[in-house]
Amino acid sequence: MTSPPRLLAAVTLMLATTVCGTTTAHADDDPNDPPGTEPSASAPVEVDPNDPDLKLPDGATLAQAKVLDIKSVVEEQSGDERREDTNTSVTLALQAEVLFGKDSSKLGAEAKSRIRGIADEIRTQNATRVRVFGFTDDLGSSAHGDVLSKRRANAVHDVLSQSLNDAGITYEVRGYGEQYPIADNSTEAGRKKNRRVEVSFPRTEP
Repeated sequence: MTSPPRLLAAVTLMLATTVCGTTTAHADDDPNDPPGTEPSASAPVEVDPNDPDLKLPDGATLAQAKVLDIKSVVEEQSGDERREDTNTSVTLALQAEVLFGKDSSKLGAEAKSRIRGIADEIRTQNATRVRVFGFTDDLGSSAHGDVLSKRRANAVHDVLSQSLNDAGITYEVRGYGEQYPIADNSTEAGRKKNRRVEVSFPRTEP
């Protein structure tokens, strides 16, 4: 008789995404680190491939363990603001129309008040690293979009840094123009979402 086949144990971590309705720095001329490319958290538990309770086929080895963040995305029904929370970070995306006039990088009083609210949350999280990224849609020239997105990111950064007034915080401020759209640029509704400034920062470690 042949012996029964050995059992292969697999560990699968699922990425759950929920979508609900409801110090000084300025933009870099060479944005080489696109948003959302931070490494995932490290595996919380080491797996011993020699564990007698873990049976593998002859010659087989375990793949390196990976941990994926659980992500929650909340977008206002109007689409004016989008919030993304993971285990490790918070990203707030404000539509350009909420902050600026058309083709402008000048912030009004209401926009500054909203940015100061973001500063309060950064302070609550005790974040020491903040990213401010500007984006546009694909209308007009790419060069114009690059310049405008940089100016808008700089304007938001200036209000944040003044509000926080903390030399211990490092800012990364970049303008990406029409790169990294989050919606379809073929419709005005999609272009509106793509015209945005994102502020992201790490969550407080438990």
